[in-house]
Amino acid sequence: MLKVGLTGSIAVGKSYVCGVLRDLGAIVIDADQIARDVVARGTPGLSKIVDEFGDEVIGYDGSLDRKKLAAIVFNDEAKRLRLNAIVHPLVISEQDRILHEIEAADSSAIVIVEAALMIEAGGFRRFDRLIVVWCRRESQLERLMRRDGLTREEAEKRIAAQMPQEEKMRYADFLIDTSEGFGHTRKQCEDVYAELKKLLP
Repeated sequence: MLKVGLTGSIAVGKSYVCGVLRDLGAIVIDADQIARDVVARGTPGLSKIVDEFGDEVIGYDGSLDRKKLAAIVFNDEAKRLRLNAIVHPLVISEQDRILHEIEAADSSAIVIVEAALMIEAGGFRRFDRLIVVWCRRESQLERLMRRDGLTREEAEKRIAAQMPQEEKMRYADFLIDTSEGFGHTRKQCEDVYAELKKLLP
């Protein structure tokens, strides 16, 4: 089995790239979805968050109120680190469980784990190869403004809050540039997937 990390900044086209790689035969795991699953209603993860941050982070339906939790942790670095210390080990543990299951079923699988903060959190080191998706800054700004209904200034602030694309690209084994649209991006995905297949043990 080949374990591949996939990351990239906000609004660069990671979802489209993952979709193409899935079409080509890769198994794609969304780390952000796992992060939501491990703190779903009734999980030990949610209990740990309540123990740490109190009942006010629980919504009317008994699930985690992400907006309330975000308001608490985003302005307090120590609390954000405490939240990460709860959630990250649960995410890694669940990822490992899924990866073991896949390997037991198909040792020749190419598994791609997609996560936005893979480099920042150090998780990229767990993988055999790393794909970084990127695009020109102007394309990124336009996509983010269109997708989230933001002003240019708001979009620029969100982009500035992340690790610069150029820095992420330095970690990559493979780069996929989505600036030129779907056809051009798909061709790069096909080329990268062909290279990944060659690396299968």
